[in-house]
Amino acid sequence: MLACAALLACQPNAIMAQEHQNPFLQEYTNKYHIPPFDKITTADFIPAIKAGIEEQDQRLFAIVANRAVPDFDNVIMPLENLSPILERVSGVFYHYMESMNTPEFAEMSEQAIPLLNDANNRVMLNQQLFDKIRQVYDTRNERKLTPVQKRLVEKYYRQFAEQGAALPEDKKKELVRVNDELARLYIQFNRNLLNATNQFAVVVYDENDLAGLPESSVAVASEEAEKRGLKGLWVFTLHAPSRLPVLQYADNRGLRKAIYEGYTSLASYGDNSNLPVISKIVKLRDEKARIMGFKDFASMMTSRVMAKTPEAATDLLLQVFEPAVKRSAEEVADMQSYVDRNGGGFKIAPYDYYYYADKVKKEKFNLDESELRPYFKLENVMQGLFDNTEKLYGVKLIPMPDAPKYNDEVQVFEVVDSKTGEHVAVWMCDYYPRETKRQGAWMEQLQSAGYYGDGDIRRPIVYNVGNFTKSTASAPSLLTLDEVETMFHEFGHALQGMLTRAPYKSLAGTNVDRDYVEMCSQINEHWAFEPEVLRNYARHYKTGEPMPADLIEKLNASGKFNQGFVTTELAGAALLDMMYGREHEVADPAAFEKKVAAEIGMPEEITFRYRSPYFKHIFGDEGYASGYYTYLWAQVLEADAWELFKQKGIYDRKTAASFKKNILESGDTEDAMVLFKKFRGHNPEAAALLRLRGFVK
Repeated sequence: MLACAALLACQPNAIMAQEHQNPFLQEYTNKYHIPPFDKITTADFIPAIKAGIEEQDQRLFAIVANRAVPDFDNVIMPLENLSPILERVSGVFYHYMESMNTPEFAEMSEQAIPLLNDANNRVMLNQQLFDKIRQVYDTRNERKLTPVQKRLVEKYYRQFAEQGAALPEDKKKELVRVNDELARLYIQFNRNLLNATNQFAVVVYDENDLAGLPESSVAVASEEAEKRGLKGLWVFTLHAPSRLPVLQYADNRGLRKAIYEGYTSLASYGDNSNLPVISKIVKLRDEKARIMGFKDFASMMTSRVMAKTPEAATDLLLQVFEPAVKRSAEEVADMQSYVDRNGGGFKIAPYDYYYYADKVKKEKFNLDESELRPYFKLENVMQGLFDNTEKLYGVKLIPMPDAPKYNDEVQVFEVVDSKTGEHVAVWMCDYYPRETKRQGAWMEQLQSAGYYGDGDIRRPIVYNVGNFTKSTASAPSLLTLDEVETMFHEFGHALQGMLTRAPYKSLAGTNVDRDYVEMCSQINEHWAFEPEVLRNYARHYKTGEPMPADLIEKLNASGKFNQGFVTTELAGAALLDMMYGREHEVADPAAFEKKVAAEIGMPEEITFRYRSPYFKHIFGDEGYASGYYTYLWAQVLEADAWELFKQKGIYDRKTAASFKKNILESGDTEDAMVLFKKFRGHNPEAAALLRLRGFVK
């Protein structure tokens, strides 16, 4: 016994190896391949990424060294499953970077990001590989390929060309350098934003300054203060569940101003300033576009989606922006009249907008949004979401309490066919704010649907993340109208990810054109406040009584209220984004933003939805860069599509079945416009959005 103990003491590394095996290095063993979060440590990521790159390199070599005539089976299908290790580790890595970004993880990510970028470059800039893809692409019409297989071939060819595979070697090296520099800047932008958000707070010392705020918001502020060692005081942060109630309900104008100015100056000064980061990003993006043969970054990005050109995207934005500004002027006039009639003696400022819009709304519709929140208990809204989904698409969600999860607040569900019980997907939700999570709400997936290397067809693992109002000691989580809408919105993305029937991962779910992807999320918002749906899920958290009919009527009567503001701030931000993409350099982003506001006629009472230093959509990565307009582009699609549901009935079986088949299930198996026309019967009409917003009849 003593000898054994001595031997073990001399072999600590062997003991550690026995105690912990890197979970990314082998297939997950649970039923649906959910990552074993409880076994994952920060130390696992770098070794797994390196192992994944090695596996990728070996498989790349096998593809390019194969002397057989390049075809779908020996080129395209191996690319669909190039490195299972890298696929597993990167899925969790990027999720943690947004949701579990601890200081330890953030430090590790600075080493991981360049490795992952290098892994991507090894594939996308591999000339021998691209030559084989091009051979398959050039002969695609001569081969016995299905239409979906042909589309997959075309997509691979286009994606490789867009990533620079067709460039000469010297240009490829320049592109790699630019991409690496941009990747580091995106990390810096996101880190600055997270730090700035967490460092800002407003402390309230006098209870009288809390007048007008909902009880739940006051309770959250009290708990935040106690957590910071300030018991008996109230602390408000820039996280949406804390910030938005102040702007909408606080009678104290100084408190509203402090929160508003804190938010709109976020990450714009001091060590966390993103202004110099933005300047570098704009310059490098312009360089990248020129390497790729485009006149500017916006031209490069729009060429890849439905819009095709910056001019087409801008034209759509202005069609919507101009009537929205006109309507917002009417809204401001109504608010100013309210202020004047009530002895305010001041001109409406941006930090007054939410507050006085709420006052006017109460006056016009006899509706106080604080009356609604008791009916929007988070669990009830979720159940309404689930019931709505089952009625429309024939799937139900069943809790998986024993499933792996990365945080105790996460909930996991199995999605099954309501009639057959067939497994459809796994869905996770993570709905509450924490310091390691970025602001906002989003959908992503840990596993895509489609064929895997073993020939198995797997179903997706999809998740929604949000930053909704948390429960307190005195009340459960009671959602705002905006939070209810956001939950339905993000679940719309999840539906496209979960219900997909595309056979290949690269064509499945939300792997569609950026200006098409928001259609499914935005149309799903409409069901949230339909009377038939509200009667089902909107129940008072104390009494269980359904929302009264007169309250539902008021809510729906006010549906088009404040749409000038909502549309102006969104379209304005989209125009700002597009103009950044057309610049060669921007030395002073703050001055540039001010100049754009003046040029487009942005009302002084309304701020861009996101100001540049915290416009994560366009500067936190390239996902929506020169593409924020896609929200409005997709709103045209969903407004036109929603008109059909309203004409036929919101639960009309034929309409829902067509939407499920042609939109939710199809992914990128056909051109987006073709799929839309299959569902709607005609090309999308911008007038549908103007009608929906109440700008025209």
